[in-house]
Amino acid sequence: MRYNNKNYDVSFNAELKFDDNFQVSRTPQLYFGRGSVSSLEKIVSSPGNGTAAVFTGSSFLQKTGFRDKIYRMLTGSGRKVVFFAIPGEPDPSMVDDAVEEMKRNNVTITAAIGGGSVIDAGKAASVMALHSGSVRDYLEGVGTLHLKGPKLPFIAVPTTSGTGSEATKNSVISSVGEAGFKKSLRHESMVPDYAVIDPELMISCPPEITASSGMDAVTQLLESFVSVKASVYTDSLASAALKAAGMNIEKAVFNGSDVAGRAAMAWAAYVSGITLTAAGLGVVHGIASPAGGFSAIPHGTVCGTLLLPATKYIINRLFEISPDGNALQKYASASELLTGRDYKSVKEACYALIELLDEWTLKFSMPYLEKYGFEENLIRKTAAASDGKNSPVRLETDDIYNIMMDRLKENN
Repeated sequence: MRYNNKNYDVSFNAELKFDDNFQVSRTPQLYFGRGSVSSLEKIVSSPGNGTAAVFTGSSFLQKTGFRDKIYRMLTGSGRKVVFFAIPGEPDPSMVDDAVEEMKRNNVTITAAIGGGSVIDAGKAASVMALHSGSVRDYLEGVGTLHLKGPKLPFIAVPTTSGTGSEATKNSVISSVGEAGFKKSLRHESMVPDYAVIDPELMISCPPEITASSGMDAVTQLLESFVSVKASVYTDSLASAALKAAGMNIEKAVFNGSDVAGRAAMAWAAYVSGITLTAAGLGVVHGIASPAGGFSAIPHGTVCGTLLLPATKYIINRLFEISPDGNALQKYASASELLTGRDYKSVKEACYALIELLDEWTLKFSMPYLEKYGFEENLIRKTAAASDGKNSPVRLETDDIYNIMMDRLKENN
């Protein structure tokens, strides 16, 4: 069903049916739960010789003491292990350098133990190890070459709960600067072979990263839930994950040792990777790509700070042009899932969602854009390079500019 008013299009599935057409990518073999990191030993001891490449964050494993434990598990089968530390969001040279060393060391299996950036770096290296040229040559919108598909066996072990990269078929690579970009390396074969999700690995994740990662997961779940490409498949998954996130995100942020809360957020993030792959994302992620190219702003921070103004802007627009439409009903359903409350009307539920996101933005101290070098001209440039993706309302550049300006600075 499509409504048109004031040059704004509204598109959505008016009624989800089981005969709707949708496509589902494969998912990893999943090891989930407390202590599941021990499964690494069994996975790596599968038949095969050669070296294991392990991508980690710059300090996490050393600080927690897991490095030695994981090293012993990985070398138990007699494999040699080479480590690569990823200090931030991966750029093409970082991936290319790792691939060269992997080839010199006869790497035959790859693991990534860390946040979304670490997993993206390992995922990109695992596929580029079987391709020639630079990873830049294969990035969407940047290069001209296409992946043929094969990659080294890949194990994703997240230590944060945000991007869902452990379940997706793409890797995000950045180059920050005046002509910067943040683009995907994408192929169906890039879905990790194994995902090992152990909430104990997330206990030491700092509150600020837990908050931004959690808001990223909520953004992905909400955007895929209201996406014009949503299906009964993605709605079924996103509904349960939204409920889990709503009940547990504050526990994870403010009581990081709560393993149950950590596990719930880890599950929500994993599911968000599945639903975004199938249903796509919305305007917040449409902004995040160019924003991360023009500024060294972390992906989770972009999502965490823009989810409130983007959701508020879209809901208000929907009430102007389609107050009885299904898109608002989807937002109302998401509100009830996240808040755990029932509401008397769609309008009451939608504005309760805005209030909840406002509360989280304040409680989690989500930073303003000016902290990362944004000013009005850079916001205009970013807005011009952004898109609304699969948003239920078509957003123009001026709309995206207004959304970003809302979070430029305090008392803006």
